[in-house]
Amino acid sequence: MDFLQVLFWSMVGSVVSLIGGIVLLRASQLRERIITYALPFGAGTLIATAFISTLPEALDGREPHTILPWALAGFLLFFVLERMVRWFHHHHHDDIHGGRDRAHTYLVVIGDTMHNAIDGVAIGAAFLTNPAAGITMSLAVAAHEIPQEIGDFGILLGKGMRRGKVVLVNLVSAVATIVTAMITYWLGHETQFDTAPLLAVAAGFFIYVAASDLIPDIHEKPQHEGTKQAFMLLIGVLVIITVANILPHEHSDAAHSIDQAHIDH
Repeated sequence: MDFLQVLFWSMVGSVVSLIGGIVLLRASQLRERIITYALPFGAGTLIATAFISTLPEALDGREPHTILPWALAGFLLFFVLERMVRWFHHHHHDDIHGGRDRAHTYLVVIGDTMHNAIDGVAIGAAFLTNPAAGITMSLAVAAHEIPQEIGDFGILLGKGMRRGKVVLVNLVSAVATIVTAMITYWLGHETQFDTAPLLAVAAGFFIYVAASDLIPDIHEKPQHEGTKQAFMLLIGVLVIITVANILPHEHSDAAHSIDQAHIDH
């Protein structure tokens, strides 16, 4: 039953998020409006998940100085990865119909797949801690992925990729979340490794994405629109706080074994 729960919620965090891109295929005129309000909502869910669920779970029963550097490492790791992606894009994007544009298309798909795989690791590690953390993580991933998938769909369609292929490519990419979530959860049960560093890295990743990519966009908007987006961000935070407080927080057997090992040590 535990594995089925991880499978279901990792699907919510990945495949279900494709609904936003599919909506774009049927009503492209809604794209900007959806992204305008979905992005800050996703940013709010990411920040709240990092500070309300992920970091507290990673720190539970552990010394902060052994865990917080992992969060810093996650923040810096994704900063470096984004710089590399932007450098590659700058040097391989000449004209919209050329071969280098095709390389950029592949880069979008590869980058999205890597992102989804990391999300899966975070979901699997969170479920190893307790079901509430896993569900909260999955909801935050889904809220963030929906506007991102809309953006990716738009990019790939703009590069001339056929609609059917766009859906197929993004579906395959989304499966990476399910695969890595199941593998992480299975390895955790088999080896009972400490998930705290993984959770801290995920928290650093969430904080980086929200703070560097999403929140600055809100500040750049006109006053009226920026206020609406800020309101959506706060709603995202409140949703995660509500979910985290409603769900039970019993620790899983794997997490209990790890915590007991820390106590015994």
